[in-house]
Amino acid sequence: MKLVVIGGVAAGASAAARARRLDENAEIVILERGFHVSFANCGLPYHIGGSIQERDALLLQTPESLGAMLDLDVRIGHEAVSIDRQARTVRVRQVESGRTYTESYDKLVLCPGAQPLRPPLPGIDHRRVFVLRNVDDMDQIKAVVDGGAQAAVVIGGGYIGVEMAENLRERGLDVDLVEMVDQIMPPLDREMARDLEDHMGWHGVRLHLGVAAAAFGDDGDRVRVELVDGTVITANLVIMSAGVQPDTELAVAAGLETGARGGIKVDPHMRTSDPAIYAAGDAVEVIDTITGAPAQIPLAGPANRQGRIVADHICGRDSVYAGTQGTAIVKVFDMTGGGTGASEKALVRSGLPFRKVYLHPSGHAGYYPGTAPMHIKVLFAPDTGRLLGAQVVGYDGVDKRLDVLAVALRAGLTVFDLQDLELAYAPPYGSAKDPVNMAGFVAANLLQGYIECWYPEEYPEHTATGILVDVRSPHEYAEWHIPGARNLPVDDLRTSLDSLDRQTPVFLYCKVGFRSYLAYRILKQRGFTVATLSGGMLTFCGYHGTGICKGQPQPPLLSYAETRMWQAAAPCDAPGAAPDSR
Repeated sequence: MKLVVIGGVAAGASAAARARRLDENAEIVILERGFHVSFANCGLPYHIGGSIQERDALLLQTPESLGAMLDLDVRIGHEAVSIDRQARTVRVRQVESGRTYTESYDKLVLCPGAQPLRPPLPGIDHRRVFVLRNVDDMDQIKAVVDGGAQAAVVIGGGYIGVEMAENLRERGLDVDLVEMVDQIMPPLDREMARDLEDHMGWHGVRLHLGVAAAAFGDDGDRVRVELVDGTVITANLVIMSAGVQPDTELAVAAGLETGARGGIKVDPHMRTSDPAIYAAGDAVEVIDTITGAPAQIPLAGPANRQGRIVADHICGRDSVYAGTQGTAIVKVFDMTGGGTGASEKALVRSGLPFRKVYLHPSGHAGYYPGTAPMHIKVLFAPDTGRLLGAQVVGYDGVDKRLDVLAVALRAGLTVFDLQDLELAYAPPYGSAKDPVNMAGFVAANLLQGYIECWYPEEYPEHTATGILVDVRSPHEYAEWHIPGARNLPVDDLRTSLDSLDRQTPVFLYCKVGFRSYLAYRILKQRGFTVATLSGGMLTFCGYHGTGICKGQPQPPLLSYAETRMWQAAAPCDAPGAAPDSR
C-alpha cells in the first residue's frame, strides 16, 4: 500500500506515524508545503515572549528524524496543487524550484489545516501586520520584537490573541487588544470572561471590546491602526488573530464534499466523500459532542486523535471519531481560564434545555497558603442532570478541575455522579470537598428542589417583583450592595422574620452564595417564597460589570494569613476586593 499524506504538524504527522506502526511494509509519503513538518504550534507565542528560550525546542521532528525512526518519506517545501481522483494521483510543486511532478497513491490523507483570517481591510497587507500560524511567522514577529519594538496591537481576543497579548506585554511592549465582540475569549460565557479581562487590564493590556479594526496605514516607521469607533492607535506591529478558516481549496477543487460549516465533510472513520481519501485536523468538519451539530473546532488534541483514527481505519481497524467537545484552556498572566462542552450561548442557540449553577471554591484548602477562589460554571440537563458544559476561571488548580469535568462530560456522567467522585486531597492540592464535588452538591440540590436560584440576568426586572435581601454583615453592605437591596444579616435572620412579608418573594444574595444558601434554608422551612443568587455578588458583577458594580478589581492575596490581615485592616467584601475563604 502507498499512503500519501498532505500536510504535517498535528494530524498529518500523527496519521503517518501511526500508519507506520501498524504497517511496516507500507510506502508512506508526507508532502508539507512549509519547511517544518512537525512543530509545537501552541508554543509559538511563548518563544516570542521568552518563556521558551530555545527555538529548537519547538521543532519536534525533522524529515531526517522521521525518516530514520519511522522510515517516512518526508518532503518539506512540496505543495500539493491538485488531485486527480480517477487516476489516484497528486500534482506536486516544489516550492523553491517551481518544478512539478505527479505522485500516485492508494490512500490519500488531507491534513492542510486552517488559514488565518485576513479580512479585506484597507492596508491589511502592510509590512508590519502579521499572523502567527507557523515557525516562519514566529521568526518574523520575534525579529521585530527583538529589534526594539515598543508597542503592539493584537486584533482578536481568542486563545492566540490573548496569549500573544500576554507574551508581548511580558516583553515590555505597550499592548492594545481589539475584539469585535463585547468580551475576550468568545468561547466562554460573558460573565466568565470578565475576571480575565480585569486581570489583563491590571497587567497593563488596554482592551477595546465591541469594536473592530477598520484600516491600517503607515505612520513613519510604525503602523497606524484605525478602529471603527474612530480610535487611532500607532504601534510597531499588529498581530492578526481574528480566527481561522479551514483550508479546503484543494479538497473543493477535487470535488470532495464540504459541510455546512465549510470544512471537509468526513464520516466517523474520517473518510471523505471519496472512500480512498481521508481528512483530519483543522480542515475537517466535526460533530459537536453535546449539540450533535456540525462544528468547526480547531484544536491540537482532536487533530492528533483524528490522525490516529485515519491510520487505524486505513490499516484495517474499526476506529471511529466520537466528536469534539471543545475542551480548551488559556494562561492569562497569573490566571487560567477554560471550558469544556457547550457554553450557555451555544445551548441557547441550539435550543437545548439546561440548568446552571455557579460557585467560587478555593483551589486548595483555605488554611494552606497560596490559594484563591476560582469561578466555576456548570451546565447540565434539567431532567437527568447529565453534564452539558463547564467553565472554570481562577488562579490555582483550574486545569485539574477542568480536566475532571471534561472526563466526566465525555463519560456521560451527571451532576449526581460529581458528588461521589473520589479525588486526591491534601491541603496543598485540594479540599476534602473538592470544587468538583461542590459543583455536584450545588447542582444536585437545585435539581432535587433543595434550593431555588435566581441569576444575574434577572436583575432588575425579575427581582423587582419581590424584595432583594443582602445577608452579609452591615459593614459589607455599607461598602457596596446591589442597588435596591436591603440588609438583613444571616446571623440575625431568625430573630428578624417579622420584618419580611411571607406573601412577597424574597431574593437573597451574599458574596459567593454560601451565606445566602443558609438564609434560603432558614426562610424556606418557614414558608417563605425565596431564591438565592447563584454564585453571589462575584458572579453578579462578572455579568453586569462596572456599570453597576463598584471598585476596580485587584489581584488576590494568595496567603491565608495575608487575607485575614487584609480583612482585619479593611474588611471589604465588595467586588474587586481581596477574596476571603468563606
